[in-house]
Amino acid sequence: MFNEDNTVEQMLIEAATQSSWQYVKSQDIPRSSDSVLVESWLLEALVRLNPITRQQAEQVIYKLRAAITCGGNYDELVTANDRFRTLLFNENTEPFGKDGEYIPIRFFSEDAVEDYCVVTNQWEFPRSSVEGGKRLDLVYLINGIPVCVGEVKSPVRPQITWANGAIDMLHYEKSIPEMFVPNILTFATEGKELQYAGICAPVDKWGPWFKDESRQHGTIESVKSNVMGLVQPNRLLDIYRYYSVFTGTSSGKKIKIVCRYQQYLGGEAIVQRVLNTYREKQGPKKGLIWHFQGSGKSWLMVFAAQKLRLQNELHAPTVVIVDDRIDLEDQITGDFTRADIPNIEPAKTKEELVAFFKQDQRKILITTIFKFGDVDSVLNERDNIILLVDEAHRTQEKDLGQKMRSALPNAFFFGLTGTPINKRDKNTFQSFGADEDLEKGGYISKYTFQNSVEDGATLELNFQTVPVEMHLNEAQLQEEFDELTDQISEEEKNELVKRTSVEAFFTAEKRINDVARYIVNHFKEYVEPTGMKAQVVVYNRDCCVKYKKAIDALLGSEDATTIVMHTAGDKADEYKAYCRDREQERKLLDQFRDPLSPIKMVIVTSKLLTGFDAPILQCMYLDKPMKDHTLLQAICRTNRKYNVDKKCGLIVDFVGVFDNVAKSLAFDEETVKTVVKNIDEIKVLIPQFLQECIDFFPGVDRTIGGWEGLQAAQQCLLDESTKTNFAKHFSRLAKAWETVSPDAMLAAYQADYTWLAQVYQSVRPVSTGGSLIWTLLGAKTIEIIHRNIDTIDIGTPLEDLVVDGDVIDMVLEQAKDNPKKILEVEKMLRLRLGEHHGDPNYKVFAEKLDELRRHMEENLITSIDFLRGLLTLAKEVLEEEKNSNQPLDKREQAKAALTELFESIKTEDTPIIVERVVADIDENVVAIVRKFKDAFKSITAQREIKKKLRSILWVNYQIKDQEVFDKAYQYIEMYY
Repeated sequence: MFNEDNTVEQMLIEAATQSSWQYVKSQDIPRSSDSVLVESWLLEALVRLNPITRQQAEQVIYKLRAAITCGGNYDELVTANDRFRTLLFNENTEPFGKDGEYIPIRFFSEDAVEDYCVVTNQWEFPRSSVEGGKRLDLVYLINGIPVCVGEVKSPVRPQITWANGAIDMLHYEKSIPEMFVPNILTFATEGKELQYAGICAPVDKWGPWFKDESRQHGTIESVKSNVMGLVQPNRLLDIYRYYSVFTGTSSGKKIKIVCRYQQYLGGEAIVQRVLNTYREKQGPKKGLIWHFQGSGKSWLMVFAAQKLRLQNELHAPTVVIVDDRIDLEDQITGDFTRADIPNIEPAKTKEELVAFFKQDQRKILITTIFKFGDVDSVLNERDNIILLVDEAHRTQEKDLGQKMRSALPNAFFFGLTGTPINKRDKNTFQSFGADEDLEKGGYISKYTFQNSVEDGATLELNFQTVPVEMHLNEAQLQEEFDELTDQISEEEKNELVKRTSVEAFFTAEKRINDVARYIVNHFKEYVEPTGMKAQVVVYNRDCCVKYKKAIDALLGSEDATTIVMHTAGDKADEYKAYCRDREQERKLLDQFRDPLSPIKMVIVTSKLLTGFDAPILQCMYLDKPMKDHTLLQAICRTNRKYNVDKKCGLIVDFVGVFDNVAKSLAFDEETVKTVVKNIDEIKVLIPQFLQECIDFFPGVDRTIGGWEGLQAAQQCLLDESTKTNFAKHFSRLAKAWETVSPDAMLAAYQADYTWLAQVYQSVRPVSTGGSLIWTLLGAKTIEIIHRNIDTIDIGTPLEDLVVDGDVIDMVLEQAKDNPKKILEVEKMLRLRLGEHHGDPNYKVFAEKLDELRRHMEENLITSIDFLRGLLTLAKEVLEEEKNSNQPLDKREQAKAALTELFESIKTEDTPIIVERVVADIDENVVAIVRKFKDAFKSITAQREIKKKLRSILWVNYQIKDQEVFDKAYQYIEMYY
């Protein structure tokens, strides 16, 4: 028999012992019941590593213990985690030297393998408490400090994934936060995938760890190999000190960011090349890094710069971050500043750039490549200057790249790009590529389109074609111009065609009106219902103005669109209305990102096609010819993750650039095709996906409704592996459906899809937690289910069944010959629990129900015992309903829950009058609920409630925290 203890947990212990860890049973670890640190081990390490006495070591431990005690509140956990790291690596000097001189205290050896590295399992905290402590599956300690925690799930239960372990880890962080104050990272695995994150990260922010770019996964052997790479003591401490940062969200909430695996591998590739070449005084002083758009290149530069600056053997190096755009420079500066990276220096002018190097400053400089344009002399000849050049393929404009190299002749140059370098782009390879990397395609680190999508870092890109008459047909235009210009020379004709034919096509009033009408209709059908926004990319500045006028007329509002453009060279002041300084533009784009703002579309021609990060942007209407890097960077504005309703980035192509995607992009054909998909191709697949789902129900009559029809379908899914396999197939179908909907071609499949969606929803486990297999349905599918809801008559009410002993006896007797009776009772109970979805008081009942079902499927109990268990559970549920309904009505319960929520986020820095917030929400929600017969079965009502809630929180009280919003809406849905 396989279970999580004898398979995955034991495998992880063995992997640890092969990675320099020593296994010690939890009960053999010398620690007090409420101690997070193993103080005796830490004391021995401090005395061994430092010229101090045991008494002085105890003083150091006292400080650490106090820092952990301060982290006993979950809301302060991230701050406490940051403080603890600071005590280990920064504020770590004590007056223990001669005559009270301050000396640095070391907590770890130069090589952590020399430290006391222990792995243990079933760690209980608090230990031997009266109520019983929480049990952590795996804990890794270095010199008595618990630096890593792992959660294990069974590899043989198909509906359980690593995500269930991640959910458990979040619960532990809330219930025993002090245990995670020293934590570097946490991980979870079910023996197939290994995922990890920093403390307090929601499940959708977890990511995979792979030991290298081969990305092996899916088996217990691959998990073992990957986890051995992750938990190496030196690597964990490396991540602790250099590859983790603490920063703030837009709402001011403090969060911890731990590097993704590709950021670690990319950062280490840079750092190790610098160290090796600097140490040996020979070797390559450059390298090219390709990490796909949206996968975190900015943080990669933060991590690499942080580590490079702290390498003693580089003798106080200078790190230069070079961008090719001012807005990117501001973004990077903001990232470094919010992460409290010390010694940051921006160079806004050429004079500041020259002064920085002439003064030989040893800091992190952030500047743009254009500042080097007027530099004609050597600025600094040091060989420990390292330049990280963002968007490297664009930095070779004119002689800027050469001027930069001439100014810093002995520096290291690393180029980072979000798009793969075309093999014909010899300049970029020559400037940054090293001969030593040719076997790896010319890159020292690569993270592709498909890698990013598979890891969940970005979304797929889907494109939709439009009527062909809207496409630019250059061959036809050429023919027409030949007829008009047969009296001029060939040279004059070519020049005329080049200047006027394409421009005439894209600026024609009739075509602009036609395209604008298509955009507005498409936006209303596909984009607006999801609450997301769009970007319109047009040929030139004149087109920006014309498109805004046309779209505004169709929408009946001037507030729904805005134009962002360069206004340099506008001698006639034609575009004066759109001239904004950097601060005005920043505020405008923040409004676009705000779901409550009336701005729904931003119209551009050259701005916001690179570096613009707005997760709410789902759709790009592309009406401008582009190719290669510019094209790929532009369409990737839509690939950022946003919420469960955003399944993909969508590009509506009016130009025809995707008629042959791989050819247009001219990069790796297969890689491109996997990340950029044609919606027409997805439409073709829907009938196949649908039929593969229907095949799970042989002989079932899908026209029979009600309980009998649903029961017949569920009978085909009794086997757990079959049910899970159906879930995978339906999730694939649902994703395709959400992408294509509301296309007219779906009408032919609507009835079958609705039936499948309802079956899926009916068998979806009540307590799925973070399971990735049983995914949340999209907004369009939920709306279909609500429109086609069937009332299922299952006879005797649950109350009568449980209260009446005669009825129970009758049901038990009938069940011996008719197993359908058991399914009826189970369904009644599941429906009853569904009424309390999201209520934590009923979660335990849902878990018990799932456990009962599992025990019967594994033949651990008989079907009659299963029924008895159902009846007992039903009685407990009714008792809970009775108790919970007595003291408070639903509305009062809602206000109590909301009050507790807002009290928990109230601080001295962000004071809010909780009573006023709750009253405001209550009054507005009740008003909306009364307008609808059944508000929470109406997509329109739900959207209206969410919009009003976001307005109250974001606008009225400046509470811009997505987690708080989600929790508040959950309470509203639960109680109102």
